[in-house]
Amino acid sequence: MSTCPCARLDARGKPLAYADCCGRYIAHWEDAPAPDAESLMRSRYTAFVREDERYLLATWHASKRPSRVRFEGGGQWLGLQVRSHRMTGDASAEVEFVARFRAAGGKAERLHELSRFVREQGRWYYVDGVHDPAPSAAAA
Repeated sequence: MSTCPCARLDARGKPLAYADCCGRYIAHWEDAPAPDAESLMRSRYTAFVREDERYLLATWHASKRPSRVRFEGGGQWLGLQVRSHRMTGDASAEVEFVARFRAAGGKAERLHELSRFVREQGRWYYVDGVHDPAPSAAAA
């Protein structure tokens, strides 16, 4: 079993298998959506790693959804660190994360984002995010 790219750990501190983690949301997004904003964010990272445009578009809020997702050919996602997550209302949440990426030319990049999510009709959706947020943005 392959480990999940999102690097979520089980209760013993061992990496979860893809099928037991983000794989279940990606494969069954219509019937088994991610239960919270952090799980959705992690599954969206995994979908970027796997270049799953269908899942990314399906989990993007309609008000901000692009017509398509473009992937950088030859690049490689290197890891994800979730820094914080919090509910900001009954049906809204924020997740701060850092994702590392190596571009096709070999240059390492880092995406630091405070993402906003909303829950509608029992489903979480990614709305948008602030890149390179202030260190205390998620804790405010």
